[in-house]
Amino acid sequence: MRYRILAKKNALITGGSGGLGREIAIELAKHGSNLYLTGRDAAKLARLKDELSAYDIKVEYGTGDLKSIEDINVIINDIKGKLPGIDIIVNCAGVFLAKSVMDSTPEDFENCFNLNVRAPFMLCRALVQGMVERGWGRIVNIGSSSAYQGFKDTLIYCASKHALLGLSRALNDELKMHNVRTFCISPSAIRTEMGRKLKGQDFETFLDPKEVAEYISFAISFDTELISEEIRLNRIVI
Repeated sequence: MRYRILAKKNALITGGSGGLGREIAIELAKHGSNLYLTGRDAAKLARLKDELSAYDIKVEYGTGDLKSIEDINVIINDIKGKLPGIDIIVNCAGVFLAKSVMDSTPEDFENCFNLNVRAPFMLCRALVQGMVERGWGRIVNIGSSSAYQGFKDTLIYCASKHALLGLSRALNDELKMHNVRTFCISPSAIRTEMGRKLKGQDFETFLDPKEVAEYISFAISFDTELISEEIRLNRIVI
């Protein structure tokens, strides 16, 4: 019963060709949400669209580099043409950078912040007006355990996820009066290709992306007074 609120809603998922984005797409499709997927791998997006044809929903996709303002604007225009009236935004696309402060460059900083922070800002800026007018919306920003801690050799990545957490907090405070709710969901390491870049940890102990996706759909399905705007998803390592 609870998940009926997600049926017939229009959802944008960035990073749809990645491990977590794919699972979020499948999860929302199960609950009847129409989808617009973005990613850089057109072949993966096309295969995912075919897979989702089993559900009675509309699925569209567009490719582009979300580090590029021009590409973002093209995607926004494509969304408005193919799936107007976005109700749910899931900012899942991200980049993980592992470099020491001495090895990091201004270009590294710019690329990481452009994807992890600027892209969510631009997409929200372009699409929230419709949510406000309809009196319903959900924004899900995929953070990280690094939004709450600092780790050596990942200072730029950690800073970008701290920034995304701040953006989420401010968005929620600004839009909640319109029943547009913003969630920053911060998982620890996930069993995805990005997760494989983490060195010195047991990949098999990482979170299952399917479970993370299930948790996200559960969190955004509440439509009364309850909201968990900041959610940290940790793994049990014994």
